[in-house]
Amino acid sequence: MNIFAVSDLHLPGGKNKPMDVFGGNWAGHLQKIRQDWKEKVGAEDAVLIAGDISWAMTLQEALPDLAALQDLPGKKIFIRGNHDYWWSGITALRAAAPDESYIFLQNDCVRLEGLVVCGSRGWACPGSADFAADDEKIYRREAERFRLAFACAKKLRQEGDKLLCMIHYPPFNAKRESSLFTELFAENAVDAVVYGHLHQFAGAYPPVCEREGIRYYLTSCDLAGFRLVPIPVL
Repeated sequence: MNIFAVSDLHLPGGKNKPMDVFGGNWAGHLQKIRQDWKEKVGAEDAVLIAGDISWAMTLQEALPDLAALQDLPGKKIFIRGNHDYWWSGITALRAAAPDESYIFLQNDCVRLEGLVVCGSRGWACPGSADFAADDEKIYRREAERFRLAFACAKKLRQEGDKLLCMIHYPPFNAKRESSLFTELFAENAVDAVVYGHLHQFAGAYPPVCEREGIRYYLTSCDLAGFRLVPIPVL
């Protein structure tokens, strides 16, 4: 089984919201992603989609965007991003999944062959340019949600399994300083982390970096050239 990741698809959600207003490279971006996906991914592989999936405001509006990925091979594992307002209830979302290849994580995890994947949205970290005083409460709440995800992982993880974590927001600031998220990742012996949220002005956030023996992959689709990012954890 091969693992790939991508984030920030920003599909239209019935909003007629073309992404090429953010740059000409976004023109036809879903077609670019689909082509690369079909070239790389096999039926037994998995693709991690780290949030900001659709501009939709309701689940019904988001369903066509989810269906646009249905014919693509492999398991599709999703977490919520800050723009996924349509993601309002995990039970209803799981019930509406187009087929069994769709896996939605919310403060929990899933076990595949030799791999446990856990995830949650996260939040801006202290020291980030967009972190304000009123973000502290949400930041700490999101850390608690990761504790729930890791409690789930401990129950499912078998000897020899790798542990991969998905988070939408960068789990550290631009200086890559420690955060509650990175501390939890280290405490739980995570093997790799995928995140997104950042776009053309990613600045000091490199495509891949390492801290405390954990590799962190920035998978925003525009920064990755609208290609899936291989995550070599197995």
